[in-house]
Amino acid sequence: MKIKDVMNKDVIICAPDDTLGHLADLFKKNHISGIPVVDKGKVVGLVSETDLIKLFKIPEYSNDLWLPSPFEIIEIPIRNLVKLEETKKFFENMKLRPVKDIMTKTVHAISPDDELENASTIMVKYDVNRLPVVDNGKLVGIVARSDIIKGLSESAE
Repeated sequence: MKIKDVMNKDVIICAPDDTLGHLADLFKKNHISGIPVVDKGKVVGLVSETDLIKLFKIPEYSNDLWLPSPFEIIEIPIRNLVKLEETKKFFENMKLRPVKDIMTKTVHAISPDDELENASTIMVKYDVNRLPVVDNGKLVGIVARSDIIKGLSESAE
């Protein structure tokens, strides 16, 4: 079975300068987890929910016992308030960052005339969940792991 038989032709794309806030809206509105980044008709990257999630770093805390001094007991609520404001500002600024800051620039693409087995081999080898389908340098579709599984199950019937 060929890629063109299972690929999604209605590809949702974004541009490198689109904001992360816009990207998150695209994911939510379209119930998708990754999209190609296209600039002047050419696929220049891929971006996924995982790329967004990587922006959230959880601070590591020491296991050392810490007993606050009387002055610190007064200072702790103020410090927490400042951290809360910094966190709010971080999220506001993050939504304005461009997609190009987090996109994966190495793109593994496939042709619509390739076999499903080629796509599955590429996906496993490079640990990717979707491949842009490119014909003569132009994005014509996208194929995800679920598309391949669906295609394989249909060909087995």
